[in-house]
Amino acid sequence: MPGEAPMKNLVCERSRKALQFIEDVTRNADEVQRKVLAEILSRNANVEYLQRYGLNGNKAERETFKKVMPVVSYEDLKLDIDRIANGDTSQIICSQPISEFLTSSGTSAGERKLMPTIEEELGRRSLLYSLLMPVMNQFVPGLDRGKGMYFLFIKSEANTPGGLLARPVLTSYYKSSYFRDRPYDPYTNYTSPNETILCQDSYQSMYSQLLCGLYQNYDVLRVGAVFASGFIRAIKFLEKHWILLCNDIRNGTIDPKISDPSVREAVLKILKPNQKLADFIEAECTRESWKGIITRLWPNTKYIDVIVTGTMSQYIPTLDYYCDGLPLVCTMYASSECYFGLNLNPLSKPSEVSYTLIPTMAYFEFLPANRKNGLISSITAPTSLDQKKDQELVDLVDVKLGEEYELVVTTYAGLYRYRVGDILRVAGFKNKAPQFNFVCRKNVVLSIDSDKTDEVELQNAVQNAANHLLPFGASLTEYTSYADTSKIPGHYVLFWEICLSGTTPIPPSVFEDCCLAIEESLNSVYRQGRVSDKSIGPLEIRITERGTFDKLMDFALSQGASINQYKAPRCVKYAPIIELLNSRVVSNYMSPKCPKWVPGHNQWCTPN
Repeated sequence: MPGEAPMKNLVCERSRKALQFIEDVTRNADEVQRKVLAEILSRNANVEYLQRYGLNGNKAERETFKKVMPVVSYEDLKLDIDRIANGDTSQIICSQPISEFLTSSGTSAGERKLMPTIEEELGRRSLLYSLLMPVMNQFVPGLDRGKGMYFLFIKSEANTPGGLLARPVLTSYYKSSYFRDRPYDPYTNYTSPNETILCQDSYQSMYSQLLCGLYQNYDVLRVGAVFASGFIRAIKFLEKHWILLCNDIRNGTIDPKISDPSVREAVLKILKPNQKLADFIEAECTRESWKGIITRLWPNTKYIDVIVTGTMSQYIPTLDYYCDGLPLVCTMYASSECYFGLNLNPLSKPSEVSYTLIPTMAYFEFLPANRKNGLISSITAPTSLDQKKDQELVDLVDVKLGEEYELVVTTYAGLYRYRVGDILRVAGFKNKAPQFNFVCRKNVVLSIDSDKTDEVELQNAVQNAANHLLPFGASLTEYTSYADTSKIPGHYVLFWEICLSGTTPIPPSVFEDCCLAIEESLNSVYRQGRVSDKSIGPLEIRITERGTFDKLMDFALSQGASINQYKAPRCVKYAPIIELLNSRVVSNYMSPKCPKWVPGHNQWCTPN
């Protein structure tokens, strides 16, 4: 470790430069955005995609770009992306070689979307990470005097037919030299050695990261994971395995189940026998309640760094229970398509979190999102968007306070006017750069972890499953669903009302087959969560009494819904409705096994 005084001076200078960078690019947001677009277009002037629309990238002005380039979704780009995935190395969308594909948690035709990226994008992501702690240190000083206990994991990767890697964006970043070979910095000083993070086996990775975090408990000043659901999984893992972990700390050993040689070596460099610490952990874990377990085991923790916006907000009560009211901090806003921005007021309440888009990351445009918000939109149907093909997009500096927009990006890696699918609300401004609340992911009705299931996909899956009822003279009358996160891992719950016209009783195994049929019909992100990540529990069907959905309509009408416009919601979140449905359940069934899942796209796994 470098000398303390020189390192402190270096860190202070880096922080000053980072904060000045934020100040400069937000103050000159429109000028920066013009330069970003001009740079993207000029360097990609000869690519096939731009020339297809008659755009001369070398001479193109922003106004020409807006006039001739269409606003697109993934399906519009799929043929080009498939060409690249199959080995076409010509300049289709980008003048620089596509280095790999980043697999999105969003899906197309049931498979993860493939987002093209180029080598230099790693530097852009690294830049955004470098801004986080200088901002945080303004609100919570002294973070350089301890460590962060972050539960970070890699996921499976696959090769496209053309030989390019396809993997999640965080797996790409953690395996890059930007992360693995990062210079010593007190702000990126983690309790987990790189070897534990880069271990492919999720059990070994979680166990060894928890072991190192417990052993260094008094050094820990901040804890976190990417998503709230992942952090809670770590707590549940601790509940299940604390005896083994205590035994390792007491003896300075590591459990034989941890067989990865590099993990064992890295952990044993840290671990020494500590009877007193093991006794302390045992005493805390054997107490009747686990309320506040984070502050009890890691007493110097100042905040929890996890994403709790969007669907992750459903985990806030559980986090508050385990973390005894510590601040829940959402630091950045990013996706597979692009890293967007950061939270400049990180101690804000989760419901008030806003992200400032950093104008150098990409060229940003905004499609006004006229959501049809009825009085009881959360009770009835999912929010819909009024999409107008000819609607003009708004530039970054021209968005209006309080208005909602769908984010559209043009990236250095070859996405042009691409609809990300996130709905954002303008909450304020940092100089000329807007700050946005994340409202929702467009069309998503169910989500437990990184999975995103929309209404059409759910409808098709339910229809496939309902066919199992036909031989018994039964049919599905109505259904709805919700994401049950009362236990970890959370799971999808479907409420079914069925009509029995036959006399043959339906065996329980048939409803279990229905559960599995739905899971088999859902997208690969969901199935990976069930099979590989273990982040989603078995799907459940709850059979309700006849007339249940009439009661549901009565409730909605009593809350102000129009009888002419009412339709049964396909997803519910409102607690009184869930209580009503649960009060009328006559039986329930769980999926008997995991659905099928393999890394990569199905078509890649088909033998020639």
